[in-house]
Amino acid sequence: MARKSSADKAATKAGKIFVLDTSVILYNHNAINSFEENDVAIPITVLEELDNFKKGNSIKNFEAREFIRFLDSISGKSTMKNWRRLNGPEKGRFKVVMNDKSKLDARSVFGEDKPDHRILNAALKLKEDYPEKEVVLVSKDINLRLKAKSLSMPAEDFRTGKIENIDSLYTGKSQLDEVNPDVIDKLYAEGFCSVDDLNLDKPYPNHYYILKSDRSSALAYFNPITNRVERVEKHAVSRIMPRNAEQVFALHAILNPEVKLVTLQGVAGTGKTLLALAGAWDQRRNYKQIYLTRPIVPLSNKDIGYLPGDVHEKINPYMEPLWDNLKFIQSQYGEQDKEYKRISDAIENEKLMITPLAYIRGRSISNVIFIVDEAQNLTPHEVKTIITRAGENTKIIFTGDIYQIDTPYLDSQSNGLSVLIDKIKKHEIYAHIRLEKGERSELANLANELL
Repeated sequence: MARKSSADKAATKAGKIFVLDTSVILYNHNAINSFEENDVAIPITVLEELDNFKKGNSIKNFEAREFIRFLDSISGKSTMKNWRRLNGPEKGRFKVVMNDKSKLDARSVFGEDKPDHRILNAALKLKEDYPEKEVVLVSKDINLRLKAKSLSMPAEDFRTGKIENIDSLYTGKSQLDEVNPDVIDKLYAEGFCSVDDLNLDKPYPNHYYILKSDRSSALAYFNPITNRVERVEKHAVSRIMPRNAEQVFALHAILNPEVKLVTLQGVAGTGKTLLALAGAWDQRRNYKQIYLTRPIVPLSNKDIGYLPGDVHEKINPYMEPLWDNLKFIQSQYGEQDKEYKRISDAIENEKLMITPLAYIRGRSISNVIFIVDEAQNLTPHEVKTIITRAGENTKIIFTGDIYQIDTPYLDSQSNGLSVLIDKIKKHEIYAHIRLEKGERSELANLANELL
């Protein structure tokens, strides 16, 4: 074993050594700063893999470039083979680990020389070199974590920013039973009641309520501007009639001019995308454009360049569900109806645009109502990037099902939609509704419930 430097010796005093996999860096380039006073090791194989990701316009390309720049800024003129302290108070150290051989060779165990196995070997070598410290592999790749554990190497997911109890994720609505019937009568007569009338303690802004008494019921929400509970009425929007209380709430949030950010979460068939588009179309005169978009998640994680045809032929299969919703709204009108023609004209004149999310990344979003479908396939950083692009008179609606994720390294606890719902629920310009009742068809409901 090579003689340890004074920095090496200092690094062995206490704490753990966390070994970061490439997937962690591509998820969050700032992950290296998330381990408090513990040490962080980066296998040289990770840098090799990041080199393959540094070119391109996707979020993973951005993360790779930012991490490479970060390492360059903190390394200075010094070598990274020895432990160096990370910037900031009470931070640990970091180093780049070479492809040194460990006594237990993952390449031999699994019968293949591949990057994952070289990363495992780097962690195993650290475990040999620093027996007094706990070495932990951190990866968002479940299979790599399982391989590590099979070699008696502790492994865990990168949990910074991850929601611990997803079952208690904010729903945006509550049902209050045994409400004083006089309060509900007041809601219908005056359109509002006080927070004290319902014995509410600091309700979240734009939180929705189903109120029930022994003789009547009402739908309402807490208006943070007036500081009172106001009645929510059911009505059709773009000839789409909401079929349950959740859909009424969703349309109210979408149409509320004081709410600039809306999230709709729910399983397939609950009407998320249709309601978002219907509400957006109803407000088209208030905005320069309507954007309806979704992230492209290619099959087998291959780029769409693998698919045949020109760019429109490549992306059309991914956009088809959005067109289906638009056609459904258009079908509510006869072909001779002016509104039917307005929708066609809006598409032709690009007043209403359906396009992949990657095609608008980097643009400033001003005077636009912006719908992001399948938002559960976005990272928290991607969601943040979209929102920070919002200019004057912009409304953003995210829709998705946090349990139906098609992107590797994301799950119900770490995807951008879940994190957004959890972190922004107390803000006055935000509203959220979880749609639970399927309205697509009896067959679709059966599949959601039993399969």
